[in-house]
Amino acid sequence: MVGVSRRQMTAAEFFNSPLSGDRYELIDGEAVAKVAPQYVHASLQMALLFLLRGWAKSRGKLLPEWSVALQRQGRDWLPVPDITYVSFERWQIANEDGPCSVPVDLAIEIISPGQTFGELAEKASDYIAAGVLRVWVVDGKAQTITVFAPDTVPSTFRGERTITDELFPELDLSAAAVFMEANLPKPQ
Repeated sequence: MVGVSRRQMTAAEFFNSPLSGDRYELIDGEAVAKVAPQYVHASLQMALLFLLRGWAKSRGKLLPEWSVALQRQGRDWLPVPDITYVSFERWQIANEDGPCSVPVDLAIEIISPGQTFGELAEKASDYIAAGVLRVWVVDGKAQTITVFAPDTVPSTFRGERTITDELFPELDLSAAAVFMEANLPKPQ
């Protein structure tokens, strides 16, 4: 069961609390513990960081577990995507420790044990409504990457099909490359 602090708080209160340095997200005014990653999740996170790093290095910031200060349904929302990419054009903070202060270009969420695709699809919709430009939901069991974007239906990538997106020019990445880099067996 994911832990929840029932005390209502703002983003400022959250960051001044002991929970802000831990694996918590602020959702609907409550500190909610993130699901602890397991082997498949950690392997996929490492593979994605490795495969995206070269492409992102001259374009923006690519970081694991970096919280993003957003608004969700009129309230402070501080999700912690598994991987965050923000282009230099959108990035407005300079060497400041804290959450990313702008909606990011890409939030990547990897399904962990105890989470469902539906839960992360709902979270992806919340990201898009808050101004995030793209959300990838990575499913280790199905070995798919589903891309969410504003004003379009989600698109699921599997196998060798390259993820193409005008937001990420020159990115050459397929779901198969991610799962192979993570050294995960093909699904039965």
